[in-house]
Order: sequence, then structure tokens, then C-alpha cells
Amino acid sequence: MAIWDRLELKLPPPLVALLCALSAWGLSVSFPTLQWAWGAPRLWLMAVLGGAGLLLDLSALSVFLRMRTTLSPFSPARTRFIVRGGPYRLSRNPMYLGLTCVLSALAVYLAHPLAWLAPLLFVAWISRFQIRPEERILLERFGEPYAHYLKAVRRWL
Repeated sequence: MAIWDRLELKLPPPLVALLCALSAWGLSVSFPTLQWAWGAPRLWLMAVLGGAGLLLDLSALSVFLRMRTTLSPFSPARTRFIVRGGPYRLSRNPMYLGLTCVLSALAVYLAHPLAWLAPLLFVAWISRFQIRPEERILLERFGEPYAHYLKAVRRWL
């Protein structure tokens, strides 16, 4: 087992998002001269991205709760069903996409180019250490029906 493989399914995605958000904020205050100056459109874009992210997260969460399947990011093998309803028709990972939108809203709010590292790092981390292991486990658990879902629905959007 490679050292990187030990990081799979170890950090909860909301914690990863929080760490990325704190990094974005830290970078923006550490390098204040790089801040962009833009007005009202910034707030509108922030509201749209943040609202879309929260809506995605809440709708995906409600589908999981209705299906009574596990919400734990640490144990995808306990998943009882392939969830295909709601936002899962458009994205295999709407909760992670929602967190990415919220991080993007933060980057817009901070108006700092280095703040955009937060959503990029989040997507990279989650893709490698959360999504890939989840997909591998779910493919083993559900076989062909999950393989069909992988082909039919995009990972992100």
C-alpha cells in the first residue's frame, strides 16, 4: 500500500472544505496587495454560487435521508442503494459539488486570486482520496448497475 493510499476515506469532506476555506482566508490576508477591486457584481456572483452550493448539499442530503442509506463518508460499503434521484441524476457527487460551489463563493467574496486555490485543492483532494475509493467500493458492491450509473452520470457536472 502506497503512503498516499492511507489517506483514502480518512478526512470527512466537510473538514477538508473547512481547511480549504481557512487556507483561502489565510492567503488573502497574507497577501492583501493582490486583492481584486470589484463591486456589486461580486456580491451577486457570491450569492448565486453560495446559494447553489447550499441547495445542492441540502437536496442531496434529503435524498440520502429519504432512502435511509449511509451518510458516512468513511464507510461507502454500508451504502444500501445506488441513489439516482434528485441531484444524483445530474452529478454522482452533488454534495461535493455543493461544497465546491460554497468554496467558490468564498473565493469570490475574498476577491483574491489565491483564494481560488481553495476550490481547486478541494476538488483535487476529494477526487483522489474520497471519490475514487468510493467508486471502487461501490463498483465492487453493486457491480453492473453501478457501472451503468458511472457511464450515465458525470462525476461532477
